Parts: sequence; C-alpha cells; structure tokens
Amino acid sequence: QVHLVESGGGLVQAGGSLRLSCIASGRIFRINSMGWYRQTPGKQRELVATITSGGITNYADSVKGRFTISRDNAQDTVYLEMNNLKPGDTAVYYCNVDASMTIWDSARGYWGQGTQVTVSS
Repeated sequence: QVHLVESGGGLVQAGGSLRLSCIASGRIFRINSMGWYRQTPGKQRELVATITSGGITNYADSVKGRFTISRDNAQDTVYLEMNNLKPGDTAVYYCNVDASMTIWDSARGYWGQGTQVTVSS
C-alpha cells in the first residue's frame, strides 16, 4: 500500500503564502505523476497542479503565476508553494500520486487525507 501524508495547511490572510508538502511512503516501486487537487463543499474535486517524474508541470488557469508545484524524487515528496492567496483558494487540498508498488503492477492513483487551507479576506 502507498500512504500519503499532507502537511502545511492553515489559515492565512489574503495575499499571504503557504507551502503544502506531501510525503509518499510504503511499498513503492515507481511514482509517475504527482499532483494537488482541491475541493470545497458541494463541488467536485478539481485539479490544481501536477508534475511528471521528468518535471513537466501543469496548472489550473486560476492558479497560474501564483502557485508552484515541485517534487523531490529522492524523498518521494511533492510540494505546492502558494503565493498571493485569495479567498477563492479556500478548500481542502488533496495530494495525489500515480504509483506502482512492484515492477509487475500497473500504476494507480492514491490520495492523501487532505489538508485545509483557509484564506480570509
């Protein structure tokens, strides 16, 4: 099993910054893409940013220029640097990885438990 633990969420004023971290552990053979998603009550979970094993990034239009995703492959960790936060960024942020546990397994997605980010106006 692959376990994901997120940290770094909290309460911040508009214009402030936060840095989220997500560490993957357990039986891991290979991690392909890593990413962050967010969800607010009554809405579907939406993509925030993803990063491939080769470092290619993809961002939601709403966070481009404000958020930066990065990863440390040696530590199986993905980060999300969030700057100039807005009240609309308030959500539970979830870490997601596409990983395989053995050389024979197909990769599948794993989710963390989520971390709350609240931006006050």
